Amino acid sequence: MNILKHPVTHGISIDDPKTTLLRKNIIQNKSYLKKVYQEWYESIVTELPSGAGPVLELGSGAGFLNEYIPDVITSEVFFTPIVSIIIDGCSLPFKNQSLRSIVMVDVFHHIPNSRNFLSEAARCLCIGGRVIMVEPWLTPWSQFIYKYFHHEPCFPDVVDWGFPSSGPLSGANSALPWIVFERDKGSFKKDFPQFHIAKIKVWMPFRYLLSGGLAFRSFMPGFSFAFWKKIESCLGKWNEKLGMFAAVVLDRVE
Repeated sequence: MNILKHPVTHGISIDDPKTTLLRKNIIQNKSYLKKVYQEWYESIVTELPSGAGPVLELGSGAGFLNEYIPDVITSEVFFTPIVSIIIDGCSLPFKNQSLRSIVMVDVFHHIPNSRNFLSEAARCLCIGGRVIMVEPWLTPWSQFIYKYFHHEPCFPDVVDWGFPSSGPLSGANSALPWIVFERDKGSFKKDFPQFHIAKIKVWMPFRYLLSGGLAFRSFMPGFSFAFWKKIESCLGKWNEKLGMFAAVVLDRVE
């Protein structure tokens, strides 16, 4: 497997801010992977609510969402020169009802206390605002992949919505978005009536795998992305049974 691993970040801790800078270069230089991120970003932009107020991106890290939302407030949990501010998602430094939207890619499942984050998001979002996230999602196929072939922990049976954090990026539970917004949907609605789950779109059963992600070399050239996207589109509703990711949209309603 070592020959398949991407050499750029080999031997560097995932929690080291240098890894984030190196990952930014990986995304930019792996054309297939960059197209995956572009599709994720396009899905976020289409869900942004209209109106005034800033958009906050949590865990901007190695991404490039600011190319799609030029005035987005980029953030990270540790210092890195490529973001606007350093913040903790469980204690947001914004006034009540001041944000139009909070967006994130592969971040929610790294937040050790998701209840605190949801409370803070409800406080900071204006009425009609949205939380928009792209996250790992559990299906029979993805659970097999996340459990046996992914470096991040995946614990779908935990009772709590949190986990003891070992570090800003190494601490995670890939099952957390599915737990909160699907398995425990009733509890979410009861505990956070400020939010309405407006959308859960499950997709990408294998396209991200073919990109090699951030840890491995690309298994497919960038020009093949459209072909594989077409193949996935032919799966229809099977995407919901096989998808590895979900776009989750929460409306701030009261």
